[in-house]
Amino acid sequence: MIADLVPAGVRAQDAFGDSGPESTATLFPAEQAVVDGVCDERRKEFTTVRGCARAALARLGVAPTPLVPGPLGAPRWPAGVLGSMTHCRGYRAAAVARTAEFAALGIDAEPQEPLPDVVASRIVTGPESDWLRQQFPEDAGLPLDRLLFCAKEASYKAFAPWTPTRFGFQDFAVRLRPDGTFRTVPPSAAMPPAGPCAAGITGRWAARSGFLLTVVVVPRTAGR
Repeated sequence: MIADLVPAGVRAQDAFGDSGPESTATLFPAEQAVVDGVCDERRKEFTTVRGCARAALARLGVAPTPLVPGPLGAPRWPAGVLGSMTHCRGYRAAAVARTAEFAALGIDAEPQEPLPDVVASRIVTGPESDWLRQQFPEDAGLPLDRLLFCAKEASYKAFAPWTPTRFGFQDFAVRLRPDGTFRTVPPSAAMPPAGPCAAGITGRWAARSGFLLTVVVVPRTAGR
């Protein structure tokens, strides 16, 4: 599903749960050390999403390599490659691309369910709530708070490699559109004032098979 949202040049692979071929991926020792002692469910999703990543990397001609989380949790990718992973209940996915072609890449998937009220209050800002009411009919049939969260998560993943600072969800301003796109304006501290993406970037979203999917991809010509 995620492959339908990424542009040409980006390779993606997904899996529904942990019963397909991606779930049989062999973990490198450095990866195994990350999940030693964790619950079985966490170990399975960790393994499957890396199986997805290795399948996507193979389509770029990149050999399997350890994909170990860095200090902020994002995986370290092979030289010359950028990528993003996501996993939620029943779904795992990864997308990768060459740094020569793309400057940033972030994906996220969430179940198509509303956020708990206490969580939504920490995600959705007042201006974003007003925007959603203006853009989407009341009977849109979408959990817009969860979709907004999903768009912010993909945006964070895309911008995170450019800055060592950890930002919060309300630091990203997102405008969802009914046409399957959204506009994200990153925190001012995340980008140089004159940076070509400082004014924002456009992402894509979709609701399919009970999941919400979001993708942010920045071509190299639009990056730093």
